[in-house]
Amino acid sequence: MATAADLTLRTRVLADGGTRALLNSLHPIAVWEPPVLSVVCPVECDLHLNGWGLLLVPWHFCWQRLITLADDQLLPALIYPVGKTPSPPTASPASLARVLGPTRAALLSETAALACATTSELSDATGVRLPSVSQQLPVLRDGGLVASRSDGTRVPHTATPPIRRPLGGF
Repeated sequence: MATAADLTLRTRVLADGGTRALLNSLHPIAVWEPPVLSVVCPVECDLHLNGWGLLLVPWHFCWQRLITLADDQLLPALIYPVGKTPSPPTASPASLARVLGPTRAALLSETAALACATTSELSDATGVRLPSVSQQLPVLRDGGLVASRSDGTRVPHTATPPIRRPLGGF
């Protein structure tokens, strides 16, 4: 999970700020001073890319150090340490209500808590009338907060993975 998060972060940094920003994001274990990238490695060496490019590889098994691979048959690679992904903050019901409104916040919280609930079950759990629940669920679904799928005569609703964790669900 941390590797995927790191790749997403580095891709966003590259898209927003280019190569310079990407290489600077490896600081303090790498320092970009064009045209030289200086890295802390176990062995001192100079690696000339000669137009080959550099493959960046996030890895859990190197700690506070970068590893370089130089082989004439392979693309030069810089393997860098990936830390733990910080867990997202837990959303309080009050903060959710301020952002979404009390009805949608209650529905989203119950959807995360119940893991999989029908419109009727959400109405019963929140005390919100069934027609109102039916109106609010498409708004939450369009916002990517809830997923719904038809299962015969039932339509269960679930909180999407990015939402479940901050709400204390799984």
